[in-house]
Amino acid sequence: MDITIEKVPGTELKTKPDGNSLGFGAIFTDHMFVMEYDKDQGWHHARVTKYSNFSFDPAAMVLHYGQAIFEGLKAYRGHDNQIYLFRPKDNLERMNLSATRMCMPTLNIDDVYEGLQALLKTEQDWVPAVEGASLYIRPTMIATEAGLGVRPANRYLFYIILSPVGAYYPEGFNPVKIFVTDKYVRAVPGGVGNAKTAGNYAASIMAALEAQKQGFTQVLWLDAVHRKYIEEVGTMNIFFVIGDEVITPPLSGSILPGITRDSVIKLMRDWGCAVSERPISIDEVFEASSKGMLNEVFGTGTAAVISPVGSLFYKEQTCSVNNGKTGKLARRLFEELQNMQYGRNPAPYGWISHL
Repeated sequence: MDITIEKVPGTELKTKPDGNSLGFGAIFTDHMFVMEYDKDQGWHHARVTKYSNFSFDPAAMVLHYGQAIFEGLKAYRGHDNQIYLFRPKDNLERMNLSATRMCMPTLNIDDVYEGLQALLKTEQDWVPAVEGASLYIRPTMIATEAGLGVRPANRYLFYIILSPVGAYYPEGFNPVKIFVTDKYVRAVPGGVGNAKTAGNYAASIMAALEAQKQGFTQVLWLDAVHRKYIEEVGTMNIFFVIGDEVITPPLSGSILPGITRDSVIKLMRDWGCAVSERPISIDEVFEASSKGMLNEVFGTGTAAVISPVGSLFYKEQTCSVNNGKTGKLARRLFEELQNMQYGRNPAPYGWISHL
């Protein structure tokens, strides 16, 4: 792909933050990758350019009809100073699934990956050298055609921005407290729950705020039909270790098919763990806890990687998990993935690439 590189003059470059004091998603690098689409030219005008504001028509269709999708992945600085990526093309493939569901144009994976590489090479000094920190990568696509009327737009903007980040949760790699809601629902079968589209996250904010006011870190969503089967946490897929069985909800169309979810399933099966992708109700989880069989609960996602769960709160009852401590399986998975992502250990299945 023909990519123009428009570098920011040295005198205008931002001061890079201290890698030991990074939050999540509050600082952005000097450059971004941008390209445009229209129905006649397809994707065109690919460029690495200065991170700056966009200008939209007030009738831009993304503002009215919500055609907006995104992805999230990370770049890691390894012990050898190389920059590593974990399953980047799988994220882009998933973005195409979201695009198809939202009636948006798909991307040429190799072209976009080339654009991402060009951006990362331009911004490689932004990849933190601190253990546990990384450079978060946010590919995004939005509808920019000006028009009122519910239909797919004919013009789109695709861009990638970068943000140096620390731990997603203030707790770091420590158990979090989860609030289980049956008041709100996230998605229904046949809807857009399996697409990474902006509206899904907007719809989750009210429940998340209510949970946070009560001292909880995140919300665990139940299914929209029966309000009892577990689906996912606001920013993660979820796993339960009951006895010798590791259980995670199936990809039935209403939850996001997480890249980290898929990775840990493959790893655990390689280790000989009994992993089931099956419906699991919140009542089954609490019953297992009452019988002393609930050994671990953990979430998986790009931002947090592995997030152990210390307790679940549902209908005025608290279910403590592993005495509020991180479980052995969650810790093993976290260390295994981090060792791959930072280049300390080889990765199976061609999961790791680097600049």
